[in-house]
Amino acid sequence: MARIAVYPGTFDPITNGHVDLIKRSLTLFDKVIVSVAPNARKEPLFSAGERVKMIREATADLGERVEVEIFEGLLVEHVKRKGASVVVRGLRAVSDFEFELQMALMNRRLSHQVETVFMMPSEEYSYTSSTVIKEVAALGGDVSGLVPDCILPYLKKLLAPKCRVK
Repeated sequence: MARIAVYPGTFDPITNGHVDLIKRSLTLFDKVIVSVAPNARKEPLFSAGERVKMIREATADLGERVEVEIFEGLLVEHVKRKGASVVVRGLRAVSDFEFELQMALMNRRLSHQVETVFMMPSEEYSYTSSTVIKEVAALGGDVSGLVPDCILPYLKKLLAPKCRVK
């Protein structure tokens, strides 16, 4: 039986920290489903469809073991529909823990069949978030090396003329 995990998030845009977690998740699971939440409350820069496209480009070299899609509704129901039993979540700092713990406990209350696995990103990405990437790029900062190279043109297109990406 395949070990399938769901890695949910907004991914607006996907960062090298996200890609790092996807790669390392593939050492634990047979398949990782990257599930993009539309999340209008966060006022995303990119549409859900654009985010799916960007994630597929950023993970193309990882093969068929990575699936990317949009999901809406309760995460635990989505996980069960996909035949998975694990949610992968990244923890960058202690400040992430409280929110992630609350979500994991609520998901467990909703379904005892779904477990949450917390993973820490590699050190070089521990301070990186999509929000910080967008803010730095919008103010003209160089975010090269913090997002996959294929994401840089998307940022430049939406945030130009200030965005200085190489």
